[in-house]
Amino acid sequence: MRLTFLGAAGEVTGSSFLIEHGTTRFLVDCGMFQGGREAHGKNLSALAFDARSIDFVVLTHAHIDHSGLIPRLAALGFRGPVWCTRATAALLEIMLPDSAHVQEADAAWKNRRKHRSGRFAHADLAPLYTVSQAQQCLAQLQAVEYDQPFAPAQGISVTLRDAGHILGSAIAEIIAKSQTALRKLVFSGDLGQPGRPLMRDPTRIEEADLLVVESTYGNRLHRAPQSTEEELVAAIHSAFGRGGNVVIPAFAVGRTQEVVHVLADLVRRGRLPRLTVFVDSPMAAAASAATRRFNALLDEEGQEVARWIARHKSQFNLRYTESVRDSMAINQVTGGAIIIAASGMCNAGRIVHHLAHNLPRRQAAVLITGFQALGTPGRRLVDGAKELILHGERVAVRASVHTVGGLSAHADQAALLDWLSGFRRAPRQTFVVHGEAETAAMFGDEIRARLGWKTVQVPERGASFNFD
Repeated sequence: MRLTFLGAAGEVTGSSFLIEHGTTRFLVDCGMFQGGREAHGKNLSALAFDARSIDFVVLTHAHIDHSGLIPRLAALGFRGPVWCTRATAALLEIMLPDSAHVQEADAAWKNRRKHRSGRFAHADLAPLYTVSQAQQCLAQLQAVEYDQPFAPAQGISVTLRDAGHILGSAIAEIIAKSQTALRKLVFSGDLGQPGRPLMRDPTRIEEADLLVVESTYGNRLHRAPQSTEEELVAAIHSAFGRGGNVVIPAFAVGRTQEVVHVLADLVRRGRLPRLTVFVDSPMAAAASAATRRFNALLDEEGQEVARWIARHKSQFNLRYTESVRDSMAINQVTGGAIIIAASGMCNAGRIVHHLAHNLPRRQAAVLITGFQALGTPGRRLVDGAKELILHGERVAVRASVHTVGGLSAHADQAALLDWLSGFRRAPRQTFVVHGEAETAAMFGDEIRARLGWKTVQVPERGASFNFD
């Protein structure tokens, strides 16, 4: 058996792992690289193998850094099934065509800029994949239930367990049989923080021969829920008291739904007054509808808050904005509104317009609620930038900026170590992935020190390992 790390090795995005078992070749995740100037080049070269040789894909969840290159894989000749949970399949029907639209729009913008500058020597840039290609690959999705084993190939059994990260997110348990051995591989995917709103806690796993575990927040702890709540309430009251808006960049899938839940619960408990909340993202609106469709996957509190929102629309005025015209109209609201928009790292989409409009205003506040990759505008805000370049224009940062870490969809260091402690014995080999290089290395050290596991490695992108 051979495992090759195609992405998310020494960095957070681009999750993709190639497993070769006898004559069977398959991927766990097929994600897009995001953030920084090198991302496009990495995405172009990420699938540097014969896509037709891949028998199937096991997908842990719908976030683009785990799923975003599936349309490109299919366009290059992959014809096998993509196995995922039913909720993930529903989200991919929303997210992959949207990702393709972004690819097409970005390529068109770059080509227009090239032509305006008179640089005709090179051919026009092509998108990574088209909307048509994204829609076509959806036919390859094979949806399964949590905890129900399936056999994607001879000698291989897979079970998807609830990872508690976003709707439909999964831990992949893979049992590979040969004539001489049986090996169990576990891929954590992205693990959720226990006790979070909406999602259930990650499923405990007791054994593995080979473990691949994420480390996004492997070097830090999230704020306690009470501390997070106090900071959130204080930031909103302060901005409203100054006559400003609160702008929240949020991933359309997962984070937006959780932020809406938290805000509604604060109003329900009297911590915040009546709120007007704009969710300015067609994809977030569609993902919210999918969340309602799969309501049974939420924890009990999540289901109760959803019922409260439906009954108290006068106290929690939730507005989903579809058209560009309606999105632009939000800018006429100068204070007292909460504006949630994608993208979560502030590098594309409608959030860019709202930041450009609100960042120069001292009355406004920006709440950062999720991980911000290196090279993104969101990361520069977190790091204290005094100005950003948005749509080619310099925008002063005068609004207050708050990092609300307790709302992260990723497990922090303590939660990751607690999940790992559920293994009855150390895996024969553990690989730490999905973390910036320094973070992954620090978390590897923590695993060795706290759990006493000896065989822990932080692989580099492109590295391969053989197992008997």
